[in-house]
Amino acid sequence: MKWFDILGKPWTWMSIASDPIGLKNSPISLVKSGQKLPSENSRSPGGMPRQQQKERSPSTPSTPHTQPKEPPMNTHTPLFKTILFFIPLSLIIFFTGCSKTPDPLSKTGFYFDTVITITLYDKPDESILDGCFSLAETYENRLSKTKENSDVWNINHSGGKPTAVSEDTLALLRACLFYAELSDGKADPTIGPVTELWDFSGSSPAVLPAQTDLENALNHVGYEGISIEGDMVRLADPDAEIDLGFIAKGYIADRMKEYLASQGVASATINLGGNVLAIGSRPDGSPFRIGIQKPFAPSGDIALVLPVSDLSVVSSGTYERYFELDGTIYHHILDTKTGYPVQNNLFQVTILSRSSMDGDALSTTCFLLGLEEGMKLVESMEDTEALFFTSDGAIHASSGLEDFVP
Repeated sequence: MKWFDILGKPWTWMSIASDPIGLKNSPISLVKSGQKLPSENSRSPGGMPRQQQKERSPSTPSTPHTQPKEPPMNTHTPLFKTILFFIPLSLIIFFTGCSKTPDPLSKTGFYFDTVITITLYDKPDESILDGCFSLAETYENRLSKTKENSDVWNINHSGGKPTAVSEDTLALLRACLFYAELSDGKADPTIGPVTELWDFSGSSPAVLPAQTDLENALNHVGYEGISIEGDMVRLADPDAEIDLGFIAKGYIADRMKEYLASQGVASATINLGGNVLAIGSRPDGSPFRIGIQKPFAPSGDIALVLPVSDLSVVSSGTYERYFELDGTIYHHILDTKTGYPVQNNLFQVTILSRSSMDGDALSTTCFLLGLEEGMKLVESMEDTEALFFTSDGAIHASSGLEDFVP
C-alpha cells in the first residue's frame, strides 16, 4: 500500500480507495430533483445547449461559436457508472501500488492564488511535469488581473482603449460572454469592481463594504460593454474591470491536458486548487475516485466519492471563502444585482463534464441560477452532470445519476 497526498482546496480530495464503507454509514442523502426536466435528447455534444452549440475543430478551445450540431440518434449516457459513499477516515489519499506499473510522480506548486498538483501515473517523467508548471506560469502571467502587463491587467488599465490580447484570452472572453448571456448577466466577467470591495482572505477583520461603494461599483458591471474585434478587446466603460476567476482555471486545466496527451501521457490527474481533471483512468483500468467535501464540515469530512475516468470535477461552494459577521455568513459568490453574496439555499454545486472550462464556468453559473434553473440548464447539456448541495443537507442529482439515487 502506497500513500499519496493530493493537495488542493479543503473541499476536494482525490481518493483512489478500493474498499469504501457502504451507503448505510453515510449521513448524506442523495435525492432526485423534484422537477420535470428536459429530455436527454435535447442535449448536445460538448456540454453546450443544442441551439447554441457550435462546430469545433480539434485545436479550437471549447467555446460555442459555430453552427449547431444535429441531434444524436442515441440517448444521453451517464458520465460515470457508480457512486460510492464512505465515512472519511483521514485526509490522505490512498493508492494501491502494483509492481507492474511505475510509481506515480507528483509535483506541487503555488499558482493562481492556490496550491496546484499534477500527478503522472503511467509516465513518471520529471521533464513532463516541468512542462506543465511552465504552462501554469505562462497562463498566470497572461490571465491574472493582478499581474502587471498581463492581458487582463492591460485591458483593465487601458482607459477604455482597444487592447491587443492573445488567442487564449480571446477564447476565454468569448466563453465568458456566452455564459453571461446564458445566465442573463448573473455570471458576469465584469464583476471586478464589486469583488474588489470584499475581503474573504481572513487576513483582516471582517467588514462589509459601504452601501454607496457597492452601488457605485455595480454601475460599472455589464458584460455588454465588452467588445471584441479581431485580437483587440475594448471596455466601453473605462472603470469596468474584467475578472476571469470563474472560468480561467478550467481553461488552463484543459490546455494542460492537451499538453500531457502530446507527451504520450494517458493516466494522470490535474488538480488546480480543487478543479480536478482526470486524464484516462488508473493504470489498472479502474476509475479515479474524487472525494467531495461535506459543506461546512471539518476539512476532509467527505460527503461522497465520484469514480471518474477522463472527466473534470469542479465545485463552487459558499464555504470555500467566507467570513461570519454578527451571526451572518458572507461568501464569495456575489449577486451582480445587489453586490452581496447570493442567497438561494445552496451550499455547493459540483459539475462533471468533459471540458474543465465548461465545468468551471457552470459550477458558478448554476450556483447563481439556483437549484431549479441551474438543474434545467444542466439537463439541457450533453456530457454534463451536476450535484446541488442544499442547506437542508440534501444532494440533488441531475438525471444522469438517477440510477444511483437510493
